[in-house]
Amino acid sequence: MNERRWTYLSDMDGVLVQEEHLVPGADEFLKELRANDIGFLVLTNNSIYTPRDLRARLERTGLDIAEEAIWTSALATAKFLASQRPNGSAFVIGEAGLTTALHEVGYVLTERDPDYVVLGETRTYSFSAITRAIRLIEGGAKFIATNPDATGPSMEGSMPATGSVAALIEKATGRSPYYVGKPNPLMMRSALRRLGAHSESTLMIGDRMDTDVHSGIEAGLQTILVLTGISTRESAEHYPYRPTKIIDSIADLVGRTADPFGEG
Repeated sequence: MNERRWTYLSDMDGVLVQEEHLVPGADEFLKELRANDIGFLVLTNNSIYTPRDLRARLERTGLDIAEEAIWTSALATAKFLASQRPNGSAFVIGEAGLTTALHEVGYVLTERDPDYVVLGETRTYSFSAITRAIRLIEGGAKFIATNPDATGPSMEGSMPATGSVAALIEKATGRSPYYVGKPNPLMMRSALRRLGAHSESTLMIGDRMDTDVHSGIEAGLQTILVLTGISTRESAEHYPYRPTKIIDSIADLVGRTADPFGEG
């Protein structure tokens, strides 16, 4: 494997940052990628923020990542919808990360006969908006969700996320959403196209077996599980698939980015 020139996809939360703090070694890892001209994208299923917002958030932790190197489920969703129905319309439950991405691909946001209902992340889910979404789907709008994550973190503990609200809407309408974000390999393939990279020479680093490793495997990537987030060595054993490698932290890749699967 050491003759291969690798490209990196990396999850954000649990890999590079934990809440608002830098994972030790993450800055050195990214510095090494840049120094060796190794292509990378930072991925997140969170659709709340724009790449500009995320860049500012990461900068506060000490990570310097360009907007162009950040790929969100909102961007992947917008790209998918633009390919399915160019210049279409959508009723959106979400925040600036999602609405901005849809505007940028030429979508009109409306409550009147939209082509799609698009559900994303927000800290303030509105019962009236959810009710509107249910009625629009009953009226024929197609149901899209940015990601299936059932819960998200907050300072007080877990809070309901896109997957939980999607389940509510699905129960009410009998219509299942199409999820664009991880573990759908569609998000990985759109990231690969963004990088101009090939699956055979790209690896996915993540902290979750059910999204990061799952989607990496389905997209034909090598995968690395880090233990600084959700998954543990023990919980990883519960899944019927395995990452290519398990490491304690992203810091373990410093000095080894050119040959991440080498011995020693």
